[in-house]
Amino acid sequence: MVAIRNRVAIAWVCAGLSTTPPLALAGDASIGKIRAQAACASCHGVDGVSANGRWPNLAGQNDLYLVKQLKAFRDGSRKDAYMTPMARPLTDQDVRDLAAYYASLPRP
Repeated sequence: MVAIRNRVAIAWVCAGLSTTPPLALAGDASIGKIRAQAACASCHGVDGVSANGRWPNLAGQNDLYLVKQLKAFRDGSRKDAYMTPMARPLTDQDVRDLAAYYASLPRP
């Protein structure tokens, strides 16, 4: 996670921006946890570890990867009968919050 933040900071500096990305880009893991427990836990497990091999474990996944995948389900560029309708109503902040939560969990 630290390496990712460092890469983002370097990219921001190279672009002539502040070394700290705007807070709007950061996800809030505590808010993500609430949403995940309400909407994601039934398939992906309470702590991001799925009891069914059909659904992937999300615990410990890279947050940028999770953001990319959720946005792809949301915009339809990645399709799945379960995930597309689940992701469609998510805002960008919802996506970042969910990604921050799952990234904060230990890998199984």
